Amino acid sequence: MKVSLKWLSEYVEVPTDVKALCDRLDLTGTGVEGIETIGAAFDNVVTGRIVTKEKHPDSDHMWVTTVDVGDKNIGADGNPEPLQIVCGAQNFNAGDHIVVAMVGAELPGGIKIKKSKLRGVASCGMNCSERELGLGGDHDGIMILPEDAPIGVPFAEYRGLVDTVLDLEITPNRPDCLSMTGMARELGAMYQRDWSDPLADMASGMRIDSNVEPVDEAVRVTIDDAVRCPRYTVRVIRGCKVGPSPDWMVERLAAIGQRSINNIVDVTNYILFLLGQPLHAFDLDKLKGESGQAHIVIRAAEEGERLVTLDGVERELTSDMTVIATPEQGAVALAGVMGGLDTEVTDQTVDIMLEAATFEAGRTSRTSRNLGLISESSMRYERGVDDHGIELRSAAAAALIAEVSGGTVSYAARNDAGIVDEWPLVSEVRELAFRVPRFCSMMGADIPRDFIEDALRRLGCEVADADETGALPVVAPTFRPDLEREIDLYEEVLRLYGMDRIPATLPGGRGRIGSRSETEQKVSTIHAAMRASGLNETMTYSFAEPAELERLRMKTDGLGVAVELINPMNSDQSIMRQSIIPGLLRSVAYNQSHGVKNIQLYEMGVVFFGAEGRKKPKEKQKLAGVLAGAMGEAGWNADPAPFDFFDGKGVIENLMRELAIAKVRFKALEADEAPHLQPGRAAEVLAGGAVLGWVGEIHPLAADAYEATAPVVAFEFDIDALVKASRPARDYIDVPVFPAVSMDVAFVVDEGVTNERLVQCMTSAGGKLLEKAELFDVYRDDERVGAGKKSMAYALTYRAEDRTLTSDEADRAHERLVKKVSAATGAEVRG
Repeated sequence: MKVSLKWLSEYVEVPTDVKALCDRLDLTGTGVEGIETIGAAFDNVVTGRIVTKEKHPDSDHMWVTTVDVGDKNIGADGNPEPLQIVCGAQNFNAGDHIVVAMVGAELPGGIKIKKSKLRGVASCGMNCSERELGLGGDHDGIMILPEDAPIGVPFAEYRGLVDTVLDLEITPNRPDCLSMTGMARELGAMYQRDWSDPLADMASGMRIDSNVEPVDEAVRVTIDDAVRCPRYTVRVIRGCKVGPSPDWMVERLAAIGQRSINNIVDVTNYILFLLGQPLHAFDLDKLKGESGQAHIVIRAAEEGERLVTLDGVERELTSDMTVIATPEQGAVALAGVMGGLDTEVTDQTVDIMLEAATFEAGRTSRTSRNLGLISESSMRYERGVDDHGIELRSAAAAALIAEVSGGTVSYAARNDAGIVDEWPLVSEVRELAFRVPRFCSMMGADIPRDFIEDALRRLGCEVADADETGALPVVAPTFRPDLEREIDLYEEVLRLYGMDRIPATLPGGRGRIGSRSETEQKVSTIHAAMRASGLNETMTYSFAEPAELERLRMKTDGLGVAVELINPMNSDQSIMRQSIIPGLLRSVAYNQSHGVKNIQLYEMGVVFFGAEGRKKPKEKQKLAGVLAGAMGEAGWNADPAPFDFFDGKGVIENLMRELAIAKVRFKALEADEAPHLQPGRAAEVLAGGAVLGWVGEIHPLAADAYEATAPVVAFEFDIDALVKASRPARDYIDVPVFPAVSMDVAFVVDEGVTNERLVQCMTSAGGKLLEKAELFDVYRDDERVGAGKKSMAYALTYRAEDRTLTSDEADRAHERLVKKVSAATGAEVRG
């Protein structure tokens, strides 16, 4: 929300040090996103006077004027003389005082003023209209100033437009701060200063006309569902003349970024920002039925019902939405979001029906987001508009509309307030107790009782004398729906007192020694192992698009049902992720597109799985990583090898070693088992019989689908499975005392026989004497080895723990190994 400090200063004393004010706002929970100086937009925009006005020699509608701008007079040739400006407006004469944008000015909307020629005549500036200055919608002619307006004065200084505007981030729990009076109350509480509320004076200024048709005979209101609409009020202002708004209102709205439309709509916007009450003005004549009465019905929209909103877009509604309707026309407005085009206020409007109401917060939020229609009104309704005091805010708006349009407010036959007021669901007042000793104990500081009472009263609470228990009875204001419990009051007092004033102390304890759980220790080990392997931790969105696993080509068997979001931020993030890999691939693509070639990332996060009939989704902690590019940069004498499957396998082997996971094996995955991985470069990782995860190169088609450049190595593991398979420490093996016997053997086997299979057979056959079997060569030759065959050579190490092996023992063990491996795999020993 944008807050004009000039406007705000009318209700509370605003500190002169803007930076200190912003720092204090940040500390009290209101973030400052930006500071804008109004008036800077009018650099090189000054007041002037038309000296001469002559017809353009080559145009039938343009004029060549000379304009006196005081000491800033510089002609087309650079000499001191009035500015020559070509102007197409028709509403001025010589001698008129106007607003001039000189060369170098940049007007609202990005209009840059340069020296130019218009049909051959030099023009050194622009004679400005209100619209070009961003002060209104009038574009029929230039802005004419009073005859006594000074010449050559900066326009911002002349109109008093110099202002500082804060762009504040109002948290969803503080709807009371979405108004100037709300911020005045907040500053008064922050700095312990009194503030003035203009509401009572504005409401008392409403004059009711008893000589016109009563409002309750002109309008009838029916609320079908009190939950959807707890309160709905109507006032009628007759005899209005729709036209431009007063300058002071235009300037206040312009300061906070609102364009002036007309005097009626501007008043509704003005009250919205001043008091926080959304309003809507209808053309009363367009609502009347055959009886001459307007029957307003607040009801659920019919499924498929259509409404053309004020932005000119026809929208299809659903039954979850609430509409303002009449029996004859159907829906005429979307409750709490936007009015309808057919009943809008136009220049021909004479009688106004003014709506002031409250609508269900959650339903308003869903409606605005489902339709992609976020408005200033919907922002306030979805946070909560106070149903108490609506009659006063409505009276203030009606009085102001009557003042600026020349209309009169209709009386009511059945009450003295001139209002139709349906209030079927009254919000309850919350009575709380504030225990001062408990508060001071929890905060760790002795905060004075006087400060506590003063802070609560300045925030709008009613505070009575302490009861017999010493607690302060507190009645929370209805405009603060977030004050529901005693602890909420504690938070309010603490933020105003200043958390920076609370002395730092160590928490008390009873001799307990804290420690991390086994899972936390293992997770820390996993992080360390990833960093040691050269990977950087990242974090990607937990939201995903429905088709992302299909785009990745990943099988979804066993993943369960995707968890859909009720209110997604957009269609590309409408479900919860079932794999971390798509998010990491998007990170790879982003880095590659920005010139980063070597990428090593990992993420530890949650994935989500649903099931039919289950209320809550199942969550699993996963570890995933990607490698793309190479480990190092290219040197003058060599290029680093690009990452491949074995680099990913090495990362996993390091992880398995650090977690002391025993009996780890890599099982090759077939193409139909992992279609998202490159065939022949994919493996499932197991420990004993438990599947821990997978590692492999992403299939080029999957990488292309995410606009990543292959090869990309990836892996994904289940954290619970890793923790369960891990051990406290690796097995200790003492330094060998007795010498080893080394032998080599080469087996000729079929192409389908894997290294894993041969090593398993050798380990089984070698028994306790076989210490190690390492593959050191693979050889293929159709003539020497045979078609469809390969030779795999191993270095074998035999050693006994308790003695020195003799040659005979080693030979017998070796012969037994060769015999069993050959029988089990069909291998032949290559001579």
